[in-house]
Amino acid sequence: MNVLLVPPLEPPRAAELDNTLEAMQQAVGGPIQAVYPFEEPVALICHEEGKLVGLPLNRCLRLDSGEIYDIVAGTFFLCAAPPDSENFESLTPEQLERYARRFARPEIYL
Repeated sequence: MNVLLVPPLEPPRAAELDNTLEAMQQAVGGPIQAVYPFEEPVALICHEEGKLVGLPLNRCLRLDSGEIYDIVAGTFFLCAAPPDSENFESLTPEQLERYARRFARPEIYL
């Protein structure tokens, strides 16, 4: 599946992952967690224990007001998550471009 991979302190990049648990775990470096911070059916897949194991802080998630409500630790990726499906799918080219712009700037947190 075509995903947007977002490593800490690096620009995001399009990547192709096998749609398997093992491939997703390898991409984030451990057990996965899916969160749904967007209005459209796009999942953010990250390391389930990223903050607990001390992975570097990566990108923030913001409310519509711009206020930060969470920070993702470690590498994560975005993929499509259709509402009536139990599987993840490829992002469209438009989604890849839009989210690449959204997460384009690496962020540093103190």
